[in-house]
Amino acid sequence: MVAMQELTLAVVGIDFPNADGSNRRSEAMMTLPGEIVLLRPEPRNRHDANAVAVISPRGVQIGYLTAERAPLIGGRISRGEEVSAVFQGLAGTSAYVRVRFGGGAPTLPITTAAASPPVDQKTPDDLDIFYPDDDGPEWGA
Repeated sequence: MVAMQELTLAVVGIDFPNADGSNRRSEAMMTLPGEIVLLRPEPRNRHDANAVAVISPRGVQIGYLTAERAPLIGGRISRGEEVSAVFQGLAGTSAYVRVRFGGGAPTLPITTAAASPPVDQKTPDDLDIFYPDDDGPEWGA
């Protein structure tokens, strides 16, 4: 059986504050789709030894992978598998990351507004993700 190399994972706990007082939701809102995030296993976490924290590009925790997925992902990281992750987007009370094992950068799913289901029926792969325009010329402002 071949292990899945790329998948979308929910990040939960974004409405809880970090121990240092930083705001997880605000940090998630500042993180752009496609930005690299760090997955950090926390084997000494007092609530769950399988916990995997998700850290923004600025070094601020956004939340945790779900308890259902954390043992699988944390185990693969602990075994030394090469992993990379990017922020995918926000939807409701969760954020989403795209993870790739085995080298290379994760690819964000392509979405189209015409094929998009109603908001209450969306899955992580249906997220409407904003892609900013390239930086334009300097306007001297």
